[in-house]
Amino acid sequence: MKQTIFVTLNTLISFGLATFIFVVIFGGAERGTILHTLHEGGPLVVILIAILLMLIAFVIERFLSLRVAQGKSSVQVFFKNLITHLQGNDYESALAACDKQRGTTANVLRAGIERYMRVKDSSDLGMEKKIADTQTAIEEANALEGPLLERNLIALSTIASIATMVGLLGTTIGMIRAFAATGHTAGGVIDAQALAQGISEALVNTAGGLVSGILGIFFYNFFVNKVDAFNYTTDEATYEVLQLLKAKEVSK
Repeated sequence: MKQTIFVTLNTLISFGLATFIFVVIFGGAERGTILHTLHEGGPLVVILIAILLMLIAFVIERFLSLRVAQGKSSVQVFFKNLITHLQGNDYESALAACDKQRGTTANVLRAGIERYMRVKDSSDLGMEKKIADTQTAIEEANALEGPLLERNLIALSTIASIATMVGLLGTTIGMIRAFAATGHTAGGVIDAQALAQGISEALVNTAGGLVSGILGIFFYNFFVNKVDAFNYTTDEATYEVLQLLKAKEVSK
């Protein structure tokens, strides 16, 4: 599924579900319950619910994508087997191991090994040129894998910022209504119901904005650390493979 399609569907479905939840579930709740209190938060609650649902969808997508990027089995076990194949000059088995493992590290290493197989027997290329071509193939593959790992991270940080701002906007509107209630008195008595409704709207929107904002920041940092770990593992693996191939060229 293309990224734009996923984001568009996520947005439309989230706002549709948010409207349903606000109108049917919250709106149909009995007075005095928490759900009815959330409904008193006003129309901005729809946006806050939609933002939270979008956040959940992005988090699930990132978990699934990073799980695929990790590969079929342990990266350490895969890399140990790969090195064994390369040390035995069994390049076909090394490629087969990459195809079986899949994932980011395996895809990057496969590109490098495949390029080396093409140039290793060339008499027109020197040792440095062969290693340089192999490294170029690895860098090109890594450049393709990187955006897949980082996809939707910007969306998470954006959602965290927007949720906080929407919550603050709802808070401001609720406080405006609360102060307006204090300005309209009947016989010198403040309309307590209107005052309470304004304060309730402000607090509901504050809470909604903070929940999505906190979750957005938490998961953004969590996935950034996961991506950094992937990149570090891949860099270490490619370095070891390049050093092994270089040693083979030197020993020829």
